Amino acid sequence: MASHTMPPETRRRIRFDEHLPVDHRLNLIYRIGAGLMGLFLLAFGVLGLTDNIGFFNTGGNTALGLNTNGALSVLSICVGVLLFIGMVIGGNFASTLNMTLGILFLLSGFLNLALLDSPYNFLAFRIQNVLFSFVVGLLLMVFGMYGRVSSTLPHDNPYWRARHPEPPTRTEARELDQRHQHP
Repeated sequence: MASHTMPPETRRRIRFDEHLPVDHRLNLIYRIGAGLMGLFLLAFGVLGLTDNIGFFNTGGNTALGLNTNGALSVLSICVGVLLFIGMVIGGNFASTLNMTLGILFLLSGFLNLALLDSPYNFLAFRIQNVLFSFVVGLLLMVFGMYGRVSSTLPHDNPYWRARHPEPPTRTEARELDQRHQHP
C-alpha cells in the first residue's frame, strides 16, 4: 500500500511568523478586522452594563438592537478586549485570533439557536443575537483568512512562500503574474 505522506525527515514545520513582515499589507487587514469587531463588542457590552440589568436576567433588555443581560455584556467586553489585543499585536496572532473567534461565534450562533426558547438560554439570546453571531463569525473568519487561504496567492505572499519553499519555475511565475494582472 502506497503512502502519500512525506517521510518524517523531509517534513518541515512551517513558521509563518518568520515570513510575515510587520509592514505587510495583510497585517493591516487583520488589525482592522479585529479592531472593528472589538469596538462594536465593547460598545455593546458597556451599553448593556449601564442599564443595571440582572446578570442572568432573560427579560427584554436591549443594547444596540440586540437583547442582552449582564453575563452577555461582560462576555462581550472580554471578547472585545481580546480583539483589541489582537489588533495591537497584529500579524499572525491577529489572523489566527480572528479565525478562532469567528468559528466560536458561528458555534455560539448554532448553540444559542437551539436554546432560544429553553430555560437554558442564560445569555438572553433572541433571533437577532443569533443572526449577529453568524454575521460576526463570518466577518471575523474572512478577516482572519484574507490573504492566507486561496489557490491563487501571489508569489510575494508570505503564506505562499511558506508553503512553497522552492522558487517557482519561470513558467509558473509568468502564469501566476498573468492571472493576477487579468482576473
